[in-house]
Amino acid sequence: MNALTATARAERTQPVHIGDHLREWRQRRHLSQLDLAVDAEISARHLSFVETGRATPSRDMVLKLAERLDVPLRERNVLLAAAGYAPAFPQRSLDDPALKSARQAIDLVLRAHEPNPALAVDRHWNLVSANRMVMPLLEGVPERLLGQPLNVLRLSFHPEALAARTVNLAEWCGHLLERLHRQCEATADSELIKLYNELKAYPIPARSGPLSPDNVAIPFKLRFGGDVLSFFSTTMIFGTPVDITLSELAVETFFPADDLTAQRMRAMAANLK
Repeated sequence: MNALTATARAERTQPVHIGDHLREWRQRRHLSQLDLAVDAEISARHLSFVETGRATPSRDMVLKLAERLDVPLRERNVLLAAAGYAPAFPQRSLDDPALKSARQAIDLVLRAHEPNPALAVDRHWNLVSANRMVMPLLEGVPERLLGQPLNVLRLSFHPEALAARTVNLAEWCGHLLERLHRQCEATADSELIKLYNELKAYPIPARSGPLSPDNVAIPFKLRFGGDVLSFFSTTMIFGTPVDITLSELAVETFFPADDLTAQRMRAMAANLK
């Protein structure tokens, strides 16, 4: 499914019957009824009846099919509601006492990653938290672009923000767009699709050619204080979340891709003490 197809589906009247939801998620995952039925250990005939409204699945069956289809927790609640059942997954604020240990884990990872930058984002790439090394790298970005919610992808693409200082803008933003496109396909989230279309409209140059054979990952190269800092990134998510907020959090950590960057980050951290 391409972005235009995703947009069309997202803007369409949302299906209200559980069968409609299941069929759309199955098609989004490029599975036949037989594929899903075999994976869920039910008959293809029964699945067909569910999708056409001739049979109503049990609550456990809805959850089982949603798991096999890798439906996000937020949307699993939608499936349950469409089948007439109560939601199974809570959505709490990060300040909720029940998520205290998770928030502490995020803060621990962010602090431990210093002197290198690290940040946590929500499902729409809005900044949730960051360590001390992030804001210095945003020096020179207009204050109006740093308001809340601070969307880190928009900041990366905006010509008055990081795009103006990103040396390999085409490669880096191309990578981010591809990643966002995969999220749009996986989640069918209308806000993500809007963000994707917005970012595509920014004046990002086309990629000039293949990466250097010396690269093991697409680096993020940023002009800073007369130097070019080079990072590669990793993404961490919670492995077994049952809370919607927790399932949608991601921690982005950046590591120096060369000795110069490592030295500059150590010096920057020392100056922050």
